[in-house]
Amino acid sequence: MVSRTTNDYEAMKKAGIVAVIEPAFWLGQPRTTVGSFQDYFSTLVGWERFRAKQFGIKHYCTIGLNSKEANNVALAEEVMELLPLYAGKEGVVAIGEIGYDDQTEAEDRFFRAQLELAKEMNLPVMIHTPHRDKRKGTLRSMAVCEEHGMDPTMVVVDHNNEETVKDVLDRGYWAGFTIYPHSKMDSTRMAVVVEQYGPERIIVDSSADWGVSDPLAVPKTAQIMRDRGISEEHIRMTCYRNALDIYGKSGQIKESDWLSRAPINQTELHDGNSVLRGQTPLVEDAASLKSNGN
Repeated sequence: MVSRTTNDYEAMKKAGIVAVIEPAFWLGQPRTTVGSFQDYFSTLVGWERFRAKQFGIKHYCTIGLNSKEANNVALAEEVMELLPLYAGKEGVVAIGEIGYDDQTEAEDRFFRAQLELAKEMNLPVMIHTPHRDKRKGTLRSMAVCEEHGMDPTMVVVDHNNEETVKDVLDRGYWAGFTIYPHSKMDSTRMAVVVEQYGPERIIVDSSADWGVSDPLAVPKTAQIMRDRGISEEHIRMTCYRNALDIYGKSGQIKESDWLSRAPINQTELHDGNSVLRGQTPLVEDAASLKSNGN
């Protein structure tokens, strides 16, 4: 969400999105100092959480050293010292995204270290599966989790496709699918996967990064499922409930967070800063909010 505009937040709210879970992510080019990671993590647990609230959406995140940047070993060692400071912050629901990119020795080292951190902090894990040799990387990721004694019900293996989903589900992990407009996994293919495998432990994610992506992919996929005759219960599980169940194990996210959310008040500031640029602030009335069931 750090890459999205306020227009995106407004469109998400209109589409019925009540909460987002933003994974710590690669920024498109390598970070070169530990301070850039520190500022980024601070944004995830601070400004972005405030910004989402200004549009009636609850913001949560995961914290981790991504696999791509784990290959800068000296910097990665510094980042590892930061992670415990942020993983315990309010709204952090998992350690992630972690795992493999090129499946190097350095990636393996820091993946394992972060699994141990997740165990120490009793947090779920979000695993990034590689774009190249995806099935090999997915199987290796699960094998490493098992070496470290991870409970598969505490692990989301993300970025699945038709090649990996059966292995992930058969071994008891949660299977995430990141929906892109034209590549990797699209909404129609996602619906077919749910038709084939059912809704248990399957999570539909919107792509919402700095590249060609769509923060409305979850509601759009839900509608395609509906059009194909998939039951409302299965849609609710894959597009809402399953994510809440696994990330709720962190103790940091629960349904009442948005069912009884505070009214939007765009006169509020974060460290003296507003999301507005001269616009009239939206200030919701608490009584009308409650009567509307929002």
